Amino acid sequence: MTILTRRKLITSAAIGAGGLLTGCDALNRSPAFQDVLASAETANFTVQRALGDRMELASEYRVADLSPVFRANGTRDPGTPAYAASAAQGFADWRLRLTGLFVRPQIFSLAALQSLPQRTQITRHDCVEGWSAIGQWTGVPLKILLDIAQLQPSARFLVFHCADRLGGRPYYESIDLLEGFHPQTILAHQLNGEPLPVANGAPLRLRVERQLGYKQAKYVTGVQAVASLAGIGEGKGGYWQDVANYEWYAGI
Repeated sequence: MTILTRRKLITSAAIGAGGLLTGCDALNRSPAFQDVLASAETANFTVQRALGDRMELASEYRVADLSPVFRANGTRDPGTPAYAASAAQGFADWRLRLTGLFVRPQIFSLAALQSLPQRTQITRHDCVEGWSAIGQWTGVPLKILLDIAQLQPSARFLVFHCADRLGGRPYYESIDLLEGFHPQTILAHQLNGEPLPVANGAPLRLRVERQLGYKQAKYVTGVQAVASLAGIGEGKGGYWQDVANYEWYAGI
């Protein structure tokens, strides 16, 4: 059962029991309701990990299937002087830093990332808001970077730090190592054969194709290997998890 299905079922149950739509905010604030969501998320994560092929690929499509417009969502431009200056020079000064529990922490320029082996994939982006789009992404497989930097044995999660802020908070997202080593998990710098547009996350965004759109962090500046998500943001694993109680595992 996907995150969207579970949420529809829970909301429908609340309304069917005599609840009003205006009661949804009260439900979201209810510790008991949050426990239901958390237990559903844990069950979804456990079932998918246990029954699914650990390296099973998300569906890929043909060029003919590309959406005419790939919708931008969330931040459309970080809007900071530093980002504007970097964009003005084609992101030649952009750096991706691999920090935390790595044996060999790394710093990559955009050019260095583009010089590594690349993967191109045509996949469907499914947004939690209910819309989808198909796009062609090109970028470096995250596995290559993890192999270069070499994770320490205590590493369990990868945290993606970004150049944008929402509501005054730094944007971040995280995945486990299984997703990190998945062949379709890439740091993309192209969309539909062109440099990634600013609105879609230039110069670098995460594509983790087996999860919903809010996991696809844009404007990525760093990958931090950690043993625990505690102490990062509010400890829930991502911006939307912190501010809106989205599920950390958004498998589809």
